[in-house]
Amino acid sequence: MADKKATREAYGDALVEFGAAYKNLVVLDADLAEATKTCKFKAAYPDRFFDCGIAEGNMMGVAAGLAASGMIPFASSFAMFAAGRAFEQIRNCIGYPHLNVKIGATHAGITVGEIGRGVELRDGKDVSIVATGLTVSMALEAAELLAADGISARVINIHTIKPIDENLLVKAAKETGAVVTAEEHSIIGGLGSAVCEVLAEKMPVPVRRVGVNDKFGKSGQVPDLLNAYGLTAAHIAEVARELVAAKK
Repeated sequence: MADKKATREAYGDALVEFGAAYKNLVVLDADLAEATKTCKFKAAYPDRFFDCGIAEGNMMGVAAGLAASGMIPFASSFAMFAAGRAFEQIRNCIGYPHLNVKIGATHAGITVGEIGRGVELRDGKDVSIVATGLTVSMALEAAELLAADGISARVINIHTIKPIDENLLVKAAKETGAVVTAEEHSIIGGLGSAVCEVLAEKMPVPVRRVGVNDKFGKSGQVPDLLNAYGLTAAHIAEVARELVAAKK
């Protein structure tokens, strides 16, 4: 039986192979190259790779323009962002004019991994950021902010909290020595608590929890609430910096 390979790994390898055969093939990503594995194409053909930042709608518009110019663009992001945030651009700029744009969307809800198995989205050696749900993209953005400061952050997506991937958590704690959890949920009884329970028994390291503190909730628009509760990439990065500094 052939060795198993993650779909995203196969996608990255295939892009490199196609890139050699088609000189007009280009790849676009939305600041998720390490997670979608388009980073493999970037390493092989840096002049044909475009990182559009955290702007999936803009990425699809750029892809449409490239296709209209005779290129073969592959646009990649997480499935929820490609299907949700970029819907209008896909319909109006790509679908209606029937442009040759390939959309490679990874990490769909039912294909991220088996129940009880976390997914390492980014490697790092200084701190591990363990996130779930909405905060996964924030954790990846926080890792980029930390990288600018010379801090290498590992990012792990824990998409099932019960059962939780104890082996992956212990490995991350052992190799990075510090863990930050992030969730759009109370820090009591959620991901943060579950991670602390595992590490307290099997690999005690400093842990900081980012989430909703134990206080009465508020009503409002989602962006305002996320800022109010500190559920932002900037805050996650700030907590990680403090934790890394405390290790020294």
